[in-house]
Amino acid sequence: MSDKTIKIGGATGFWGETDMAMSQFFAEGDLDYIVFDYLAEITMSILARARASDPNLGYATDFVSAIVKPNLQRIADSGVKLISNAGGVNPEACGEALRESIAAAGLNLKVVVVTGDDLMPHLDQLKSSGVTEMFSDEAFPPVDKIASANAYIGGFPVAAALASGADIVVTGRCVDSAVTLGACIYEFGWSVDELDNLAAGSAIGHLIECGPQVTGGNFTDWEKVADSLYKVGYPIAEISKDGSCDLYKPTGTGGIVNKGTVAEQLLYEIGDPAAYVVPDVVCDFTQILLEEVGENRVHVSGARGRGVTSSYKASMTWADGWRAGTTFWCIGRRAADKARIFAEEALVRTRAKIKAMGAADFDDVAIDVIGEESFWGAHATATSSREVALKVACRHQDARAVALLLRELSGVALGAPAGMAFFAGARAKPSPVIRLFSTLVDKSSLELKLIDEAAETAFIPPTAPVGISAPCETGIPDIDDSPGSALVEVPLETLAWGRSGDKGDKANVGIIARKPDYLPWIAATLTEAYVADRFAHFMTAPGIDRYYLPGTSALNFLLHNALGGGGIASLRNDPQAKAYAQVLLDTPIMIPQHLLEA
Repeated sequence: MSDKTIKIGGATGFWGETDMAMSQFFAEGDLDYIVFDYLAEITMSILARARASDPNLGYATDFVSAIVKPNLQRIADSGVKLISNAGGVNPEACGEALRESIAAAGLNLKVVVVTGDDLMPHLDQLKSSGVTEMFSDEAFPPVDKIASANAYIGGFPVAAALASGADIVVTGRCVDSAVTLGACIYEFGWSVDELDNLAAGSAIGHLIECGPQVTGGNFTDWEKVADSLYKVGYPIAEISKDGSCDLYKPTGTGGIVNKGTVAEQLLYEIGDPAAYVVPDVVCDFTQILLEEVGENRVHVSGARGRGVTSSYKASMTWADGWRAGTTFWCIGRRAADKARIFAEEALVRTRAKIKAMGAADFDDVAIDVIGEESFWGAHATATSSREVALKVACRHQDARAVALLLRELSGVALGAPAGMAFFAGARAKPSPVIRLFSTLVDKSSLELKLIDEAAETAFIPPTAPVGISAPCETGIPDIDDSPGSALVEVPLETLAWGRSGDKGDKANVGIIARKPDYLPWIAATLTEAYVADRFAHFMTAPGIDRYYLPGTSALNFLLHNALGGGGIASLRNDPQAKAYAQVLLDTPIMIPQHLLEA
């Protein structure tokens, strides 16, 4: 086996993230690649609107202005290569802006743009094919309301761009992890049938695609990093040809890298961990092993590939009416009751006016009292609070109806119950409701291209036999109920780490046992039925799956119909399930005393 390794730094996890990573990486030195992930589904719709107003926009402009341009000389001197999906819905414009900046600096860096993911020219064809939403089976949205439509492409075109001599690679909507996988394919010469390696590269990309989430950000044990998050380190993966890697952070930075931080990110925003599907491979993460091999250094190995699909996932964003929301503070005796009365009276007045104008009722209304039961539902323990936050939000096909509710809420301030307060400033305004529509498209339908300053070259991805092997089934160990020490009750957080996230209208909650011996006792309580009950107040229809990851002694729960539509379509306080793990970690678990003492 070759001893060659490469070092890849993960610099961004979303559009708008701080630019801390670049200075850390250049101070650390010795990196081969820096990768950037900018694109969430809602970001695509925002970029689409920007391109509609100006054909030169539609990409993550700060990748050019705040990341590349100020660091051009250091990029050139160090020889580090950048790979980014900052191209959004207009990767050609992003590439041209980069070339202009490079030329103005008098440098010679090659920019290669990968295109072909844009499906907007093919909407009529897609609709006529009869495709439906891959999760909900909803019908194809009205074509004239679709803002963006893109297939998620993989790592092989990124590798081809690097092989053509690129110093900076820009893509449109590639899979988040593909910017890392593409570098591995190029450096190690991985072929389409090296499934385990492709899965390993995808796992590494998944671990670093959200930047400091793997180095202590959003960590269950937040107290361990609270005093250093202001300088949190961004992740670096030192990757070997066999797909194993060491994850660490730059010297002198804050945060922490341990089994807990890495395991939390591994489970972030995934469904079935034995079938994590990306364009280049179907990954099995269930056997991944995490080993702390040094201070702030974790070795990752054991990913497996189970096959390849014949399709790309494609996602569209489309406009489905208008929404808005606003927040008030309610203080004093029976604060929550006052908040609800205030919101409901505003709704009565607004509905009367909507009816008078001949419009339909609201598509959805949300009244949330934060400080009592909002996140906890039937499992709430608070009985009364003297101060709560009231959030009122609505959706309607007519922006005027949305504006009416906002006006009634603020306009009756002098006639409200005592103790109502709000932060002074501009009144909220209606904004578009953006829905997500996901489906599958055949890989052969895309025409991928590599574009540099001199030419456009068609890229035909290498093909592998289509098919998926059966997963390696491993059952959750039974609890050892032989006579021993007495059982004690502790919060789940004492026994486990947790991380939650979203995919459309689905939420996932990953729970990782701090010690393998804890897992059977955790699993005995966290059944599908229990978790469904715990989140019943969030789920609009039943549906939950539980998965087991023996390699990390973890469980992953996938909650269907749990986010009120998800993203900007949702009126929830937490439309991305960021807090769901915190809710579940409050669960009481019975466990033998001697296991806690061990």
